[in-house]
Amino acid sequence: MADSKPLAGKTALVTGSSKGIGAATALALAAAGAHVVITGRDVGALEGVEDAIHEGGGTATIAPVDLSESDGIARLASALAGRWDTLDILVIAAAYLPSLGPVTQIDGKELGRAITVNLLATQALLASFDPMLKRAPAGRVVGLTSSVAAKPRAYWSAYAATKAGFENLLDSYAREVGSISNVRVAIVDPGATRTQMRARAYPGEDPRSVKEPAVVAERIVALLTGDFETGHRERLETSG
Repeated sequence: MADSKPLAGKTALVTGSSKGIGAATALALAAAGAHVVITGRDVGALEGVEDAIHEGGGTATIAPVDLSESDGIARLASALAGRWDTLDILVIAAAYLPSLGPVTQIDGKELGRAITVNLLATQALLASFDPMLKRAPAGRVVGLTSSVAAKPRAYWSAYAATKAGFENLLDSYAREVGSISNVRVAIVDPGATRTQMRARAYPGEDPRSVKEPAVVAERIVALLTGDFETGHRERLETSG
């Protein structure tokens, strides 16, 4: 039983779990035995993910939240702390992709939303759930990034800049908690994956040419059921 449900007894929070990699990760974590708190703005989509988890024999709690709302994360943390003393796993999968275009034509409102969702919300999540993660026997944080964070690409600057900041926050947090707690942090670049965000960025691409979100989810679960040094980084292959 322990081998089939390696995450039994653990509580996981997955942001952006109404679709794409976030939803696939929530399903995979639940299948591995974790109780998964699924968050996102689309309640109907979250209910669909919850139904799929239950059909697979897993358990989940829906916690709708808009990461762009100033008090959304604080309310989420308060609600979870009222039910659980610890948080074993935090997967930060939510992200916002602004319209692609040159630096000189970036839409200010879209950039502002990207900064809020991709950067400010990440800091708020780490700050709000740090106590629960530290109380867990082995708290784990996994953040999903993009190759453009480290390798700037023309027309991707609005998104890339926020993901570069995202990585910096996670790296810094990893160094701050690594020697004083059992919390470990990993940054995963999923590579090209069949998601709605990918379709927006590459409208002419054949979706069958890139891997499904479940492939990324399986790797995340494998990472969380094993052991890794804090500050761990990896990139998945394009196809799968």
